[in-house]
Amino acid sequence: MPKAKWYKGNIHTHTTESDGDADPMTVTRWYRRHGYDFLVLSDHNHRTILEYGKGRRRFRKPLMIPGEEVSVRIRNGTIPIHINGIGITRLVEPIDAGGIVPTLQANVDAILQAGGIASINHPNYEWAFDDQSISQVNGASLLEVYNGHPATNVYGGPGKSSYEEIWDGVLTAGKVISGVATDDSHKYYDFHPGMSNPGRGWVVVRAAELSVEAIIDGLASGGFYSSTGVTLSELDVSQNSVRLSIEQETRHIYTTRFTGKGGTILAEVAGLEAEYNLRGDESYVRATVTSSGNTKAWVQPVFPR
Repeated sequence: MPKAKWYKGNIHTHTTESDGDADPMTVTRWYRRHGYDFLVLSDHNHRTILEYGKGRRRFRKPLMIPGEEVSVRIRNGTIPIHINGIGITRLVEPIDAGGIVPTLQANVDAILQAGGIASINHPNYEWAFDDQSISQVNGASLLEVYNGHPATNVYGGPGKSSYEEIWDGVLTAGKVISGVATDDSHKYYDFHPGMSNPGRGWVVVRAAELSVEAIIDGLASGGFYSSTGVTLSELDVSQNSVRLSIEQETRHIYTTRFTGKGGTILAEVAGLEAEYNLRGDESYVRATVTSSGNTKAWVQPVFPR
């Protein structure tokens, strides 16, 4: 059996097939030139498939995984519901089921029926919904813990939870769901903090091979970590322990926090290596690495026996 490798990819990307400012080939070229192994073009309510022209070179990377951002506005357009369908075999038509939870559930179900896995996107975009709503939804594999679009309110606000707090709320409610970091990229020509540019958030999947099936299996099973710039050189996760090593970049200092039920900090470790041995009474344990350069990596939650 081949040894598993790490593959970097982005699963939330827009092109001119919806509201991006570059065509699919140009977008894919950006990610190829920046070392991405796989890519999901997730245009709104459109399953974007690259058509390679006759005589053009077919590149091995990035591996293209079919996707769509299933998008609907409910309650007279006041609440946006966006869910990525990753690995879908056909277009998924968005469903307005009236309320937040029924609409989330209906669209997750539609993505699963189309052969994909579901990622619940940017809950704080226009303050659409929170962990209490997400916790009532079944079948979603992924939840955005970071979104690079400047309008998505990643860090919350007065009376509003951050994405990490929302994730902890869902995990505390007993839902098994993995946290993803994404670009939600739209702008490829003008780079500015106020623009939704590529290169801000990604996932790194451990898989035996670079194939659609292997990457989707890794995402669905939590066999990956998410990042905005921190690279893990080693990651060993079991139901007994979480152990990781961090790749040093410039002279950054790193802190790893191990978090449990209700967002409680179980341990905090400084340095390039960190380990947490589960006692067995935790509901879950997840790890967040933060650098002094304000970049992060998130390790998926472990649920003890």
